Amino acid sequence: MKSAIVLRFIMMIFGALLVSVALEIFLVPNRIIDGGITGISIMSSLFSDWPLGIFLTLFNLPFLFLGYKQIGKTFAISTFFSIIVMSLGTYFLHPVAPLTTDPLLGTVFGGVILGIGVGLVIRAGGSTDGTEIVAILLSKKSPFSVGEVVMFINVFILSSAGFVFGWDHAMYSLIAYYIAFKLIDVTNEGMDQSKSVWIISEQYRDIGDALTQRLGRGVTYLDGEGSYSGENKKVIFVVITRLEEAKLKTIVAEWDKDAFIAIGNIHDVKGGRFKKKAIH
Repeated sequence: MKSAIVLRFIMMIFGALLVSVALEIFLVPNRIIDGGITGISIMSSLFSDWPLGIFLTLFNLPFLFLGYKQIGKTFAISTFFSIIVMSLGTYFLHPVAPLTTDPLLGTVFGGVILGIGVGLVIRAGGSTDGTEIVAILLSKKSPFSVGEVVMFINVFILSSAGFVFGWDHAMYSLIAYYIAFKLIDVTNEGMDQSKSVWIISEQYRDIGDALTQRLGRGVTYLDGEGSYSGENKKVIFVVITRLEEAKLKTIVAEWDKDAFIAIGNIHDVKGGRFKKKAIH
């Protein structure tokens, strides 16, 4: 238990430091901002003599306090810890010269490092930005969902970069935000993101055996009934990684080209017999 907690905090520290590197070494020197409170902090820092870390802490703390009851003690402490580490990281990295003054390179590499850093922090149970806390609080008093509030806030902040730094920097900021958003998902969910697959075919037994032998995945046979025909159907259920999706479709097509296949994303899989068997 203690080792798991230590590992979480190490992951948060490493992720928060990566965010600091992305901000101070790539994004901020090229006047490229991130979304959320981090973006507001970057603009405030560029228009004052105060370090970025001070604004990151000052702007996030009130929302942590207000949202304490909404997000829970553990998440609040983890987020506070991540923000402090990130703020200290930007403070000590501020005198360091940027690795590039090319806005495009700064956008791409800054977005990648930022996304990986934030993804690690989220995976460890924390956050580096109070935007979601703001969204939770606002959604309770408005007809909009949390996701819609976050999107509105970020669109407003990123668009404001156009008036402040010029529209070319605003577009670079949008690119950096998109790259970071994608890398957050990959880091948080892993490259081997799980997928659930439902297959309906008359050749269900042959397909199920082939999936077990050639993919090393256990399958489950479910009983189903067609709503139009009223016929009983066998449904194959199997969980795979997205790297195995193409091979699964090939296997199914070999036995039944007209088989019905439905594939959905799964964010987490635990228990059961999901572990892959050795195949040759």
